[in-house]
Amino acid sequence: MKRLAALLLIATLPLAACGQQAEQPAAAPEAKPGLTLNDGRLVLPAVKGNPAGGYFTLVNGGDKAVTLAAVTVTGAARAEMHETVGEAMSPIAKLELKPGETVEFKPGSKHVMAFALEPSLAPGGTTEITLTFEGGDKLSAPLKLEARGAAAMEHMEGMDHSEHMN
Repeated sequence: MKRLAALLLIATLPLAACGQQAEQPAAAPEAKPGLTLNDGRLVLPAVKGNPAGGYFTLVNGGDKAVTLAAVTVTGAARAEMHETVGEAMSPIAKLELKPGETVEFKPGSKHVMAFALEPSLAPGGTTEITLTFEGGDKLSAPLKLEARGAAAMEHMEGMDHSEHMN
């Protein structure tokens, strides 16, 4: 009986190893050749319950135009593409990138708004953004999580502001 139990244990070890491999995060979906997303960051809101802002650079290094149709952010109930022009902000339904074109999603311009964030999203961590293109191709990349105002504070570090304090 012990021998049978030992044989069963040995026989199931490869299955257990397969199960462990399946539990690891899956590789990011493959995108059309030439599409890259760089410098991704998600700036968390100063007030809980407000949306976060997603910023990155998207490059179409391919030889055909692509159309960005949707965006998702892990840890957000929903995400939308928006654009600020002057004082007005409006949603972007779709965004075409011509061959060789680079589009920056940055404050005061095109950006992603991520709504209803999970409490686990905290400055210093990471999450993932997935861009979905017409035709179903996807591109996933990490986003660094930043506190609102963190970049401005880093820029001001080391400056003497004592003359402005009373």
